[in-house]
Amino acid sequence: MRLKLISCEIFYREMCAAVARSPNQVDVEFLPKGLHDLGAAEMLAHLQTAVDRVDGARYEAALMGYALCGTGLAGLAARSIPLVAPRAHDCITLFLGSKERYLEYFQNHPGVYFKTSGWIERGQNLGQLGGQLSMHDKLGGRRSYEELVAKYGEENAKYLWETLGDYRRHYRQLTFIEMGIEPDGSFERATREEAEQRGWQFEKVRGDMALIQRLVDGPWDDGDFLVVPPGGRIVARYDEGIIGAEPA
Repeated sequence: MRLKLISCEIFYREMCAAVARSPNQVDVEFLPKGLHDLGAAEMLAHLQTAVDRVDGARYEAALMGYALCGTGLAGLAARSIPLVAPRAHDCITLFLGSKERYLEYFQNHPGVYFKTSGWIERGQNLGQLGGQLSMHDKLGGRRSYEELVAKYGEENAKYLWETLGDYRRHYRQLTFIEMGIEPDGSFERATREEAEQRGWQFEKVRGDMALIQRLVDGPWDDGDFLVVPPGGRIVARYDEGIIGAEPA
């Protein structure tokens, strides 16, 4: 099969490794990591533009190297060829190999922030998006308290200051997911050093390339993948399926 893969660049090394081993001819387009931070509507618009560029006469299916990512994938429409997406709430499912393993780890390790090679080397900000701001930044995440007061008033500034900083207070562990494609131990060391600087715990777990490999290899079983027929679109489902399809 000849397939088109549209992927978040957070999977850059993993997707390239999987494509190199795939029996299919897979052409890849990577999109910036920062799309997730623009809000669901803007993320969807970027993804739909990429899908609309896919030549239906050239490819047999369009693969999405994305999870539901909040609701950023909800509403994405297939055009003249099927659209294939993994059944996952976020990218950690793909790094750990299954939604079941991710759920088990999450339940046993609250307050964990994950790191992979892509999370480390693809940048910590949105400079790659040519000046577009994340929701965090739009609300004032980079402003001082005094600047927030001047812009929003003291009561609103206090709320924003507490809310925007709250995500840091809930984390207390960094977990590095080793995928087996890393060239050396530098990514693990960087994560360990960051955990020490923050006073957080550190753990390394073994990732699993199986779900990523199956995305580019096929066939796509219904338990782990959604295949949206031409003319359909992705919808969020609040059950074990995570995502479903309906007529666009």
